[in-house]
Amino acid sequence: MKHVFLLAGLLALCGASPVQAADVALDDYLRRAEFNDIQLSPTGEYLAMTVPLEGATAVAVLRTSTLELVGNFRPPRNNHANSVDWVSDNRLLIGLAEKWGALDAPRPTGELYAMDANGKRGDLLVGYRARPDEPGLVSGRVVEPVAAFLADPRLGDERNVLISLWPFANDTSARLERMDVITGRRVLVSRSPVQRATFTTDNGGVLRFARGAAEDNVNKLYYRQDDGGWTLLNDEGISQRIERPIGFSADNQLAYLVVEQARGPDAVVSWNPRSGERHIVLQDTVVDPTYIIHQPGTRVPVGVQFVGAAPRSAFFDEQSPTARIQHMLEKAFPGQVVSLLSATADNARILVKVGSGRNPGDWFLFNTATREAAFLTARHRWFDRDGGASVRPVSLAARDGLPLHGYLTVPAESDGRGLPMVVIPHGGPFGEFDEGGFERDNQLLAAAGYAVLQVNFRGSGNYGRAHTQAGAKQWGRAMQDDVTDATRWAIAEGIADPQRICIYGASYGAYSAMMGAAREPALYRCAAGYVGVYDLPMMFKRGDIQDRTSGLNYLRDWLGDPAGLAAVSPVNLAASIKVPVLLGAGREDQRAPVQHTERMEAALKQAGVPVEAVYYPREGHGLYGDASQRDYYTRLLAFLARSLGGATAAPAATGKGKAP
Repeated sequence: MKHVFLLAGLLALCGASPVQAADVALDDYLRRAEFNDIQLSPTGEYLAMTVPLEGATAVAVLRTSTLELVGNFRPPRNNHANSVDWVSDNRLLIGLAEKWGALDAPRPTGELYAMDANGKRGDLLVGYRARPDEPGLVSGRVVEPVAAFLADPRLGDERNVLISLWPFANDTSARLERMDVITGRRVLVSRSPVQRATFTTDNGGVLRFARGAAEDNVNKLYYRQDDGGWTLLNDEGISQRIERPIGFSADNQLAYLVVEQARGPDAVVSWNPRSGERHIVLQDTVVDPTYIIHQPGTRVPVGVQFVGAAPRSAFFDEQSPTARIQHMLEKAFPGQVVSLLSATADNARILVKVGSGRNPGDWFLFNTATREAAFLTARHRWFDRDGGASVRPVSLAARDGLPLHGYLTVPAESDGRGLPMVVIPHGGPFGEFDEGGFERDNQLLAAAGYAVLQVNFRGSGNYGRAHTQAGAKQWGRAMQDDVTDATRWAIAEGIADPQRICIYGASYGAYSAMMGAAREPALYRCAAGYVGVYDLPMMFKRGDIQDRTSGLNYLRDWLGDPAGLAAVSPVNLAASIKVPVLLGAGREDQRAPVQHTERMEAALKQAGVPVEAVYYPREGHGLYGDASQRDYYTRLLAFLARSLGGATAAPAATGKGKAP
């Protein structure tokens, strides 16, 4: 019955009517999740859910006991609720972001919208679109060109939060201010010694850290003394590492930092501000601390989750109550990632998420008194958690000896031998990584009969600073070699049929797909690129990265001198590609402007390479529209089938090919 209320409420929010789910494989795979994330209110009375719509992300507030919709907020198209925080028992603070396409990274607009649980008293409190006080109202609200972000919800304070503000002028430092969540009135707390700063407070709400970077993108960390003075704690330009504060011990005596290491993965380090003593508290031998575990109902860090070959959690004190709850739930859900999310103020109930490569996410309410976890809802209820493709970790060595890690998705009921395979380099590329969780595209391709190989090539995150830095200025070079080496490893292991391998990716992954086909014409049977970048010098002239000095510096630091990038641009290597190509792009793409795809298509045609290109007029960096997605994935499966022999999308009227 709860699911009836949930589905009906969310359909009402979307402006749609309940309909019978289409009995077609593609529809079930492309169907949007009913929600992205959930936050439990301090009393436990409400759940705040972010809801993906066509071109926007809304917020729905549900009553926990019935999952009935009680309030909602829907931003305009291409605007998204990027963060949602309960700042009192009844009031939410929502941070907005823009995304010009489903694959685009959310770019926070710096706007903070507040509303009550029932959707009333909604107001844009700060941001470039905020309005001044109405005549007759004196709240002290100031409207100025700034970007604002929640820094500290000040748990227990029903009226005020701490927010960081970045003035739009690049030469001014960030500020920390106290803001009234009803009126928007703000009071200055402190100015930061560094630009684009994020602030960290201790458990008493006292400002302690500012971490940021100027236009040179060199990270600096400052500590604020009791007298309000700032001390430089770390300068990346000198130490060659980034240090990131994650909170304080319950007694505020120790600060915890995630610290990059010269070798190996990042470590969690305790630091005593008074004595200066440092100690490594937690460190894995392979992967970074991926997620921070907090004591439920507080902002006190107590452990971390490591996401690698097998997900595991580790705690500062393995006998603590939080550690015992975590490990108990991990035993109850073997092989899955268990995440303790928000909790009630009295710590009586904890919201728990459980997921895996086969499971897109199930949410439970854990009762700390009875030690029982009651199922609440699921992100994709229509997916069979047991019938999907399996996802398993893989490891290999690159040609220069660098250890590489990744994941292999194998179709259900397959022995994993001699399979047609699709190699998918991830997007980003720097700092991003595949973590073996549920991915819709991988499950869809596996249902069509393909193994899917993902490798965290050099430049990827989660394996330490050295692994990421090894990718600097290696587009089309060593980064591409890693993808090639992983493909050949899969052949040598007997996993992939060497005559039936295609390479496919989006954004940077699309670049890598074209470079793979150009550099290894005998290895792949086809290549597909989706919202890709193919002309590297163009990245310095078009797109949303180069429109600011820090962005240009980023491109120079990580890609290199634009004068030398033509040699590793697929648009100039089309004649080396000997296999069919599929290209897809959105004409409103701001991250990878459509001219990349147009030039790639023209170059392939001139070289006599079979190419199919499809352009979507109202789409950006990834497809939002249902019709656009159906068209693209129908084309993709048909394209792959011609080279690899897998299944195609079943026509909507046939009722065949149900998704797992």
